Amino acid sequence: MSLVHNLGFPRIGARRELKFALESYWKGESSRDALTAQGLALRTRHWAEQAGLDLVPVGDFSFYDQVLDMSFTLGNLPERVQGFHGDALDNYFRVARGRSAAGADDHVACCGGVAAGEMTKWFDTNYHYIVPEFTAATGFKLDASRLLDQLAEAKAQGVNAKPVIIGPVTYLWLGKSKDGSDKLALLPRLLAVYAELLEALAGQGGQWVQVDEPVLVTELDDDWRHALTHAYHELKSSRVKILLATYFGTLGDNLYLAGKLPVAGIHLDAINARGEVDALLGHLSSHKVLSLGVVNGRNIWKTDLEGALEWLEPLHERLGDRLWIAPSCSLLHVPVDLDGEQKLDADVKSWLAFALQKLDELKVLGTALHRGRDAVKAELAANRAALASRRGSPRVNNPAVKEALGKLDASLGRRRSAYAERAAKQSARLKLPAYPTTTIGSFPQTAEIRHARSEFKAGRLDGAGYRDAMRTEIERSVREQEMLGLDVLVHGEAERNDMVEYFGEQLEGYAFSQLGWVQSYGSRCVKPPILFGDIRRPKAMTVEWIQYAQSLTQKPMKGMLTGPVTILNWSFVRDDQPRSVSCRQLALAMREEVLDLEKAGVRVIQIDEAALREGLPLRKSQWKEYLGWAVEAFRITANGVEDETQIHTHMCYSEFNDIIASIAEMDADVITIETSRSDMELLDAFDSFKYPNEIGPGVYDIHSPNIPTPEHIVALMRKAAERIPAERLWVNPDCGLKTRQWEEVIPALANMVAAARTLRKAA
Repeated sequence: MSLVHNLGFPRIGARRELKFALESYWKGESSRDALTAQGLALRTRHWAEQAGLDLVPVGDFSFYDQVLDMSFTLGNLPERVQGFHGDALDNYFRVARGRSAAGADDHVACCGGVAAGEMTKWFDTNYHYIVPEFTAATGFKLDASRLLDQLAEAKAQGVNAKPVIIGPVTYLWLGKSKDGSDKLALLPRLLAVYAELLEALAGQGGQWVQVDEPVLVTELDDDWRHALTHAYHELKSSRVKILLATYFGTLGDNLYLAGKLPVAGIHLDAINARGEVDALLGHLSSHKVLSLGVVNGRNIWKTDLEGALEWLEPLHERLGDRLWIAPSCSLLHVPVDLDGEQKLDADVKSWLAFALQKLDELKVLGTALHRGRDAVKAELAANRAALASRRGSPRVNNPAVKEALGKLDASLGRRRSAYAERAAKQSARLKLPAYPTTTIGSFPQTAEIRHARSEFKAGRLDGAGYRDAMRTEIERSVREQEMLGLDVLVHGEAERNDMVEYFGEQLEGYAFSQLGWVQSYGSRCVKPPILFGDIRRPKAMTVEWIQYAQSLTQKPMKGMLTGPVTILNWSFVRDDQPRSVSCRQLALAMREEVLDLEKAGVRVIQIDEAALREGLPLRKSQWKEYLGWAVEAFRITANGVEDETQIHTHMCYSEFNDIIASIAEMDADVITIETSRSDMELLDAFDSFKYPNEIGPGVYDIHSPNIPTPEHIVALMRKAAERIPAERLWVNPDCGLKTRQWEEVIPALANMVAAARTLRKAA
């Protein structure tokens, strides 16, 4: 009989209970006991919701990030927090966000905050992890308490538990050497602690342990391949059975290596690597388990159950209980429960499956394999009808959009003049000082903004009242920026709930959930819109708000848009056509908005592409195709404007060094990027690549409550000026400020403006 299991469950709660518990604790409004009690309540509920599975993941719950959890389990704490007061949870939050809880953080009072750990994207997802830090002297010391405590909780609840940990090679691969030393030299020390960890889990009755090694779906050199072989030969004597989990892509040239590793089972993402199943089987010994990810753990469309059974049934006949089925990856990347959606369009809802529904799909598949299709005849019929409804819906396909796409030509993606000529014209028009200051777009989403939005959505506030409320908040943002002395202003985005959802709500081809939240990092959750059909822009989306903001000031006002690649990558995207086609549809729609802003007199337009790198395939051999259509989509969006109109773009929390040439090809006049957490290390790319346009390296880490000093900002900008000519540098935060409070934002931006003035005097 095939075993049905799960690789991981969303931890935030169906109604974001974890988010609110964390933020209450950080503000000092609730106790440590209340936070830990909420964590226990969520774990208990989630295990109950996974009842009926043969194996349930344990250790997938985290108060912030699973990679940071692994760092603490391994005793790998940055040196800067090792002498801090408080317990492990205090230090955990200091690494995550720069400080622990208000009122409970004694170290802030005596010694100040601490630099938070660097964040970057988890493979090609929109989830951000805290980057492990290494030096040649890094040591490891096991603290298995978190895992062992959760395992004991699960067993007390009667859960057939499967502990989940990040594998040793992936852990090293995810981290960063802070002194230039070889990370792989640490592997022997690390494996000794992993052996202790597996022994501790065995001692508490663990039989199977899921060890995640998604590094296997990337391109690895011989040293990293050898590290995998060495690691699992060192760990093969463990008393627990290891299920080595890969996901997010194909094994490719690592397939033979994976199949020969001395582990009890291999998990393959059969959504992405369906074509590798037979080849992998050819390398597995007769006693090894093959776990197949047959339900998409990263998107929300229903699985074609009969289609899956067509190829699973022969495998089940061949492998019997050696065949396990699961989602393709952890369900961390999808919302919790579709049943909570009361307002979602009925047709679209019938096409979807969230985390709990995906587990139901797995149970149907498992039952069909064990007892035959007749045992789930009704479920298969309902699934068949839903798939047919989606394929035949006239709302999915719009002939006019397809016709417009067919008329695309290369001229749409070209600016009228080269950057040098444009820059001179923009300088004459905008008259900005050296080291011009700006922000990335959003300002704090205050209680007043959230209240007005909820009242408007509930029908208790009419359109005029809502517009007045938003205008009040926009005026506040403009006045604060003028008092601070910023050079290029933004309207603050009070009217926007989310940088993608806001635009999706105004584009045809999108649908929206009420509770479709997924975790981006820590307490930050996003609610991706559902791109189900062809995209069209019925009317202008931002012009009224930007025009109003510009009317309040004589300073340049940036128009703020989200770019087509980011809208695509941060949506749940239709799976019935290539992503490149959907992206070009979005580009045409956003191009219309850019041109309308320009017609309205807006001379600075920022088109955020925060997720450009996130969409990169995990194998470099596939990058060229993706970057080709992604850069093309941005250029279609941006490049219809006059030379005098300055185009900005923004990217955050990703490594850019290996795609810097493609970023230059976007030909934005100004690019702003995150650099403060990396201490400007992300600018290393500019040592060898002469970036031709202007750049704003972020100097204010907006994901931490810590307020940067003018001296710190000056030092960062001077580092930047070693790589980028000073006349092409801007001064700005890392990202938008919507998650911060005004009492943090104002002094931080005042220090940023003061730093810019210091730099100008020294120039």
